[in-house]
Parts: sequence; structure tokens; C-alpha cells
Amino acid sequence: MTASLVGHSATRSMYQPACVLVLLGFRRPCTNELTVGTTSIARMFAVYAARADPDDPLSALELGDRPEPVVPDGWTTVSVRAASLNRHDLWSLRGVGLPPDRLPMILGCDAAGIDEDGNSVVVHSVISSPDWRDDETVDPARTLLSELHPGTFAERVAVPSRNLVPKPAELSFEEAACLPTAWLTAYRMLFKKGNLAPGGTVLVQGAGGGVSTALVRLGSAAGFRVWVTSRSPEKRAHALRLGADEAYEPDARLPERVDAVMETVGGATWAHSLRSLKSGGTLVVGGATTGDASSAGLAHIFFRQLSVVGATMGTRDELVRLIRFCVDGEVRPLIHDVLPLQDARRGFETMAAENVYGKIVFTV
Repeated sequence: MTASLVGHSATRSMYQPACVLVLLGFRRPCTNELTVGTTSIARMFAVYAARADPDDPLSALELGDRPEPVVPDGWTTVSVRAASLNRHDLWSLRGVGLPPDRLPMILGCDAAGIDEDGNSVVVHSVISSPDWRDDETVDPARTLLSELHPGTFAERVAVPSRNLVPKPAELSFEEAACLPTAWLTAYRMLFKKGNLAPGGTVLVQGAGGGVSTALVRLGSAAGFRVWVTSRSPEKRAHALRLGADEAYEPDARLPERVDAVMETVGGATWAHSLRSLKSGGTLVVGGATTGDASSAGLAHIFFRQLSVVGATMGTRDELVRLIRFCVDGEVRPLIHDVLPLQDARRGFETMAAENVYGKIVFTV
């Protein structure tokens, strides 16, 4: 299914409510209902982790009816038009960050849709404490949607009202849904943590995934010289078409050392990342898909005075700036595939097989 067809009004009409239930004092539309005693519980279609399975995560994935979201004070609902898949969702199916007492849990961190006032919005998925006023990514009690609160792979999602960001008309719902996790992480890695100036050289380890693709697109648009590594010749070629200046095999000897390395792979590339940095350079860690490094490489770090910094997601204000950067710079996320939410299992299977370049987007 192509992006131009998904989100058409004919598709949406399949889910228009045939009834309106009174639930907990709120009148809200429903596509289904379950009667428990004398109480009617509104239901909606969703994709969720029914349990955790570290060895076979896809066996824990279920698609079907779930209760409509509960809306606490200060929160609101968004009718989801598009939501993008992240590796975080596969880790959730393995039980990482999702203990048994929170299951079943609707998956999904990213979404773009329509708020209760009819506005087009993008959902910022970092949920901080109600009284937290600093950078929400450093709140010790922060969570992402789908960790403590139901996620975005559903017809509707409840979020704090302050977490809504206006979606500009220049971005489609599918494009906007790619930004709040992978692209926001890349934005923070490059522009807040990377200590880079225009014209600097940055190495992106492991081209192909959502974050690395965003790093290439954003870095190139910002005037950095972007180099990438990948085991796959096809992914190296993709990166060059996206704007990378050079593409290398993993652990390749580079023509010169770089100003910053963007590391999301972890153990498999860690030693190469340290060796590739100039003295005084910065290694930004935004993930570790291959696990922790077996050796920290402390001799490299102290002798060449390297900086190693972590980056997790980003703030709402950074999401606003990212959206503005994409619109003004005509930068758009690379979308690998667009699928209706009912076909979400196919998207999960593609990601699990690592047969993806860019983002997988589900539409409602």
C-alpha cells in the first residue's frame, strides 16, 4: 500500500463509530464495546504486547480490541493517523523496560494525528512527572509512551496536553510520525551533544536504521561532511544517495580521523569508533543494538582527551525545532514502507529480520 492511498477518508470511514458510550463521565466514540455487568467499556483496535518473550518476541505480539484510553486531568486524546515503528517496540516484546505487571501493553512511541479540537498534531512521547520543569529527558521518573502508559499503535492515544506539537501542512502525517523518536534522537545527538560545527566530519556507524538514516539526512543538510559504515553494500549505496559523502565497510581504516562519531550499534563498532576520533573528538552514544562494548578503551579516551556522551530522545522544544528544520530545509524522513495498522505484524517481521532502510509507518 502506498503512502498516497493510506489515510484516505474511505479508509477512515471503516472505523467511524456506530454508537457513543458514556464512560467514566466522558462521551467518546467507540468502534466496539464490551459489557461487564451493567458497565459498557469502549473498545478500539490496537497492536499490543500480550506478554514478554525474550527468545521469540514476535510470538508476544497481538492485534485486536483494547480498551479506549483513560484520560487523566491535564491529558487529552489524539486520533492517530500515522505511527512509526521503532526498535524500542521489539525490545518491549522481549520484556525490556516492560515488566509483567504492565502487560498487556499497547505498543508504539511515535504518532501524528488529530487532537480533540480538530488540530493536526505530532505527539512528543517523553512523559515526565507532572511538576517537572527541566529537560524532560533527565527526569528520573520519565517514561516513553508504551512503557507505563498505552502507546500509539491504536486508533486513539492519551497524552499530556503539553506533549502536543502542531503539525505543519508541509509534512504529511506519515512523515511527521517518523520524527518524535528516531529523528529527535538524531537531532539531539548531532546538534546538542556532538560538539560539531558546519564543515566538521562526522562518522555514523551502522547505516540503515531509523536513527542512522536521520543522522545522514540531518547532518548533510546542516553542512557536515558525513561518513557512514555498514556491512551491506546496498545500505552503503543508499546512504550515499541520501547525502553521505563516503561509505565504508565496518572497521575500515578511514582516510583521516573525524570530529565526532554517532554510535548506535554498540559492542560491534565501539573500538572502531574510538580509533576513528581526532584528539578532543566526541563520541555520542544513542543506542547499543549489539550490546555493551567488551572493553571501554580507556587508554584511547584519556590519552586523546575524548568526550563520550549519551543521548536519549529529546525535549518537546527540540522536537519543535526539528520540525522547523525539516520544513525550512526541505528535509524529509526516508520511509521504507507504509502499512495499515491491521498489517502491523508484517512491519515487525521486516524490522526483526533487519531488512529495512528508513522508517516503517503504520496508518489508521
